[in-house]
Amino acid sequence: MPSPQEQKTSSEASGTHEKKLKPCCACPETKRVRDTCIIENGEENCGKLIEAHKACMRAAGFNV
Repeated sequence: MPSPQEQKTSSEASGTHEKKLKPCCACPETKRVRDTCIIENGEENCGKLIEAHKACMRAAGFNV
């Protein structure tokens, strides 16, 4: 029986292992601008940036 490391390596080598993107790591550009705006101006004044980030997240496959 192969070790867990061998199993991981063989599945990655065969291309069957797909690394899933985490929500925290998706769309860093829109996230950074959105967060800066919220900190400096308040959430109520950053609607366009919030919506742009949501659109990016949807495009990345997340249900927002």
